[in-house]
Amino acid sequence: MSGLQTYITLAVFAGVILAIALNVVDMTLAVMLGTSILMALGILTLQDTLKSLQTSESMLALLFGGMVVARMLKPTGIFDYVGVRFLRATRGSGKRFLLLLIALVAPICAFLPNATTVILVAPIIIRVALALEVDIVGPMVLTAIVSNSAGLLTLVGDPATFLVGSSIGMTFTQYLSKVSLGGLLSILVIVPILPKLMPEVWNVRRLLPADLQPAPLARPGLCAVALAVLALMIAMFAFGEHLPSPVKPPLVALIGASLALLLVYVTKIDTSDKVLQDVDWKTLIFLLCMFWLVEAVTKTGVIQSLSQQIYLLFGNDLQLVAMVMLAGIALASSLLANTPVVAASIFLIKGYLVIAELVPEQALGPTFAAWPDTTLPLFIGMMFGATLGGNSTLIGAAANVVAAGICAANGRRITFAGFLRYGVPITICQLAMAALYVQVMFRLTS
Repeated sequence: MSGLQTYITLAVFAGVILAIALNVVDMTLAVMLGTSILMALGILTLQDTLKSLQTSESMLALLFGGMVVARMLKPTGIFDYVGVRFLRATRGSGKRFLLLLIALVAPICAFLPNATTVILVAPIIIRVALALEVDIVGPMVLTAIVSNSAGLLTLVGDPATFLVGSSIGMTFTQYLSKVSLGGLLSILVIVPILPKLMPEVWNVRRLLPADLQPAPLARPGLCAVALAVLALMIAMFAFGEHLPSPVKPPLVALIGASLALLLVYVTKIDTSDKVLQDVDWKTLIFLLCMFWLVEAVTKTGVIQSLSQQIYLLFGNDLQLVAMVMLAGIALASSLLANTPVVAASIFLIKGYLVIAELVPEQALGPTFAAWPDTTLPLFIGMMFGATLGGNSTLIGAAANVVAAGICAANGRRITFAGFLRYGVPITICQLAMAALYVQVMFRLTS
């Protein structure tokens, strides 16, 4: 890429981020315009977009499959049923509402992608918030942040963790033993700051009707079958890779979506066309275009030069590099969708480790799995930086974008600045915890 093309690419990239941050245009339109400009100028080619798809297809498949399965559950009435139960459990207390929100979202997101979790629980959260007469924005932002954080509980909980884990050959069970505790701590650290962060919800007290009871499920049989599809999907996430013929999480998501559409077709409760129309294509397009923009930036050679600069500055001090990457990726993930940031960062760190002669050049390939134990905390730090850094801004994670779309559909708009009010304090506390966790991991592997 020539010098002029590099400057154009970086200028377009910066322009897209500013347009989103300043709310000049819709964020999906902003990234589409950015990629269109680069394509029109011949900077972003068809080969580049196809190369980017090799990285993004897994994440997009996970999101698409989760969206279809969530839409399948809607006609069963399960959301209304659970919503009333959830409301009763709050006893009219905003404090109990927020704590129960965390308890509801975190386990689900341990096995389903974070954006999918937001889609699943949003009807419940909004129903309860309206019943307690509180603004839905705060609870929905918290839902997105908790879902992102809980994505660290398992390998499939967040597309960013899946990308990093799969790039180094980490299995589902290995992830549980090395990263999951950090994910749990990242959730628990949110609780002490909620009274100060959301006093308008935390201090609410409402008198609920004494006869509040959920209506019977309209289609209990359909609900049972739909939940069985969801349970099968979760079980395949957990154990699919251990089958004689391994089934990867993206394929599991597509299988789940296929079964969901088959169920809709057989029962005639809806049409496949309507289910697919309700998929959040806007979010999928936004993330795809972000991957293309990151691919264009990668072509400039900036990332490759950063690998060399990291080695020149820090040598073989992996702990220091891990802290720098934790902070750097967190910052980048706050300005961009975290998944494409991770895709670029994996290439950056692998390049650094090759330059530092800690791994052979074959490590740059997709099948290399012989990573020294001393390098694993570095990749774990990347997971924390991408997942938790995405909590700070509206565009930092797919779940944030989905939550904003749901709020807009319900008449309340989440602004970029409005998300910062909640996201930044939580992210700072979580990153401090993550830094300590990564340091402990280095001690255990040294």
